[in-house]
Amino acid sequence: MTRLRAPVMEYGRVFRYVLLLPAVLWVVGFTFFPLFAVLRYSFASYVLGRGITGFVGFDNYVDVLGSARFWHSVMVTAIYVVVSVPVEVVLGFLAAWLVHLGPPGARGFRTIIGAPLFTLEVAIGYLGVTMFSSQGGVVAVLLAKIGIDVPWLSSVWGGIAAAIVLDVWRWTCFIFLIVLAGLAGIASDLYDAALLDARNHWQVMWRLAIPLAWPVTSIAILLRTVECLKVFAIPYALTTGGPGTSTEVVSATVYLVTIQFFDFGKGSAMGIVFLVIVSAILAVFFQQMRKRLA
Repeated sequence: MTRLRAPVMEYGRVFRYVLLLPAVLWVVGFTFFPLFAVLRYSFASYVLGRGITGFVGFDNYVDVLGSARFWHSVMVTAIYVVVSVPVEVVLGFLAAWLVHLGPPGARGFRTIIGAPLFTLEVAIGYLGVTMFSSQGGVVAVLLAKIGIDVPWLSSVWGGIAAAIVLDVWRWTCFIFLIVLAGLAGIASDLYDAALLDARNHWQVMWRLAIPLAWPVTSIAILLRTVECLKVFAIPYALTTGGPGTSTEVVSATVYLVTIQFFDFGKGSAMGIVFLVIVSAILAVFFQQMRKRLA
């Protein structure tokens, strides 16, 4: 028995590594290799069709740090994240709480609110063009009937606001689904005990549901923040960064510099600088999350 067991145990160890191999190849091929390639390009002068023609040291980084266009795109992205993520979290949590209470039609509501998550962002962006256009757009026409005239796609704040509205519509369901799963994991006995002391379900939500669901909610906030920092399709399809560069997010700036202007070195340096900024934000987020959970 001992002789037979040894080969089986050895086969089991090898099989575990075989199962991990696709994941390792995926991470190396689509994460580490592109990252090292971008880092290499950021120190080089890259000519399309000829590749790297020489290394320029930190010149690309100096240009990026002194670029008003880059820092403007960082500010636009920050506004986008600071407004859209909290709104999505609040709406998603409220919707999850209401569905968790089990009102009539809750199952149908889950299907309806989850539909936008399966829609392509670029399609939502182009849909927004038809909705917010001043030339017969549904939203513009409805607001005009009550005396509100907003130049959605031809003004700075109008373009950002329209993109945020579309982003909230698409991603609130993401927060909703995660929070709903977190609320379902809370024991029903706790709810019953809390209802004895609370005046209504809103007090139960504030005093019980939010604290106990916070670990799951914080993960949802983290995932949504990271995804929102990378936003590209919705605002670019909606306004193409305009008017001018007023609604241009970081991803759009990197795309234009790299793909349209063929400055791969500077575009790569922009990506690395923004990666450092995002990493610092995430480090602060994890630190605050650990303090709250401690």
